[in-house]
Amino acid sequence: MVPRSVAKRAKKKPAKAPAKKQSKRAKPKAKPESDGGWRIFAPFRRARKWIVRGALGVLVLILVVVFLFGFVAPPTTPYIVSEARRLGGIDRSWIAFEDVASVMPRSVVAAEDANFCSHWGFDMEAIREALESGGQRGASTISQQVVKNVFLWQGRSWPRKAMEASLTPLVEALWSKQRILEVYLNVAEFDEGVFGVEAAAHHYFKTHPSKLTARQASLLAAVLPNPKGRSASNPSSWLSRRANSIADGAATIRADGRAECFEG
Repeated sequence: MVPRSVAKRAKKKPAKAPAKKQSKRAKPKAKPESDGGWRIFAPFRRARKWIVRGALGVLVLILVVVFLFGFVAPPTTPYIVSEARRLGGIDRSWIAFEDVASVMPRSVVAAEDANFCSHWGFDMEAIREALESGGQRGASTISQQVVKNVFLWQGRSWPRKAMEASLTPLVEALWSKQRILEVYLNVAEFDEGVFGVEAAAHHYFKTHPSKLTARQASLLAAVLPNPKGRSASNPSSWLSRRANSIADGAATIRADGRAECFEG
């Protein structure tokens, strides 16, 4: 017979084992079953990256070229290259601004852009007048024409106009007004295959640009909007009157200070 005390001890429940402490490390997240959907877009992400890099490269190149042409003479232009191929050659020689008679740039400004010294590339007053006339009159400034002639192509199209509008403030910011005029006088077309004031002075008057008279300078400026249809050496009565008006305008902008930005 088992003693009662022993029986009581036998009925005692065994002590519970201490609970194990849970690890503080976070359980790894379950990996998605498949990333095949994202892999489809990987080529597009790479293409986007190269497109962005390419666009940045083009912008840097444009900045470098525009800055460089502020000091170095542009060797040619897209339009000059096109005309040289079509005609089998062109007449053009670069000439420094200080080697041109001062009346010549004044005449060009009077004829093409009387507010040249007071705008930043766009003549808003001329633009408003052009809109009011239904687009029958032009509103391009000399700065815009330089951008078009040096960096872009001829013809009217929205892409070219957009690029012109983007580059014009950049040229105005990096070049002086005198430099803009210097480049303009060296790339403008004065007759078929005749580019720049140096070639034009010899072509029409058998003289050097430094010796141009007020009358000769005004005649050269008068042919600029339509160089293939006008002649400075054999002007029509209308062109002669137009030259007289330009000569008066050149004298006026000299007197009222509108030529100071490129003559000072």
